Amino acid sequence: MDATHGAPQAIFLDRDGTLIENRDYLGSPEGVAILPGVREALEWSREAGSTLFLFTNQSGVGRGYFSAADVEAVNRRMIEMLDLGDDLFARICVAPERPDEPSAYRKPSPRFIREMLAAHAFAAEEVWMVGDAPSDWEAGINAGVRTAAIVADRAVEQARERRLALGVEAYASLLDWVVTAFGAPIESPSGRNRPQSG
Repeated sequence: MDATHGAPQAIFLDRDGTLIENRDYLGSPEGVAILPGVREALEWSREAGSTLFLFTNQSGVGRGYFSAADVEAVNRRMIEMLDLGDDLFARICVAPERPDEPSAYRKPSPRFIREMLAAHAFAAEEVWMVGDAPSDWEAGINAGVRTAAIVADRAVEQARERRLALGVEAYASLLDWVVTAFGAPIESPSGRNRPQSG
């Protein structure tokens, strides 16, 4: 993708594996670790005019591993560590159900994205869903918005076939995405600001 030098109207962001390290069923704030470049990417996106949304599946609640209050505590800790203000995200959507339970908002459901598109009068073509899992990409595609995949290491990418089938480009980090797709004038910590679409 060529750099467009313009931030999107809105970005819907997965949490685990996109903003923070993906740790199975994270229910403790002490386990929060911000991924490299995330703070810089979010800061640039917001200053460039993008409205940010957090959209996360947390089936650990439905499985009884931790509570909804624990999820909120993890989110608060993440926001504190990012140090970009308590109002970083315009809305946060947490889907607590197990995959086998009925759910209106669990990704790949596009309901949350569609509701925010309508509420804010965003143009779908100017909105992105960014995440590291097929459910993230499918939620974006189902909502009619653009999608990007975060794949830190293509050598061990488990969902490559599904990603390619969906036509979703992969980036090494959130920062690599904003630099490559939008021309954000930020130096990537990895030094590699190239899409990983292969």
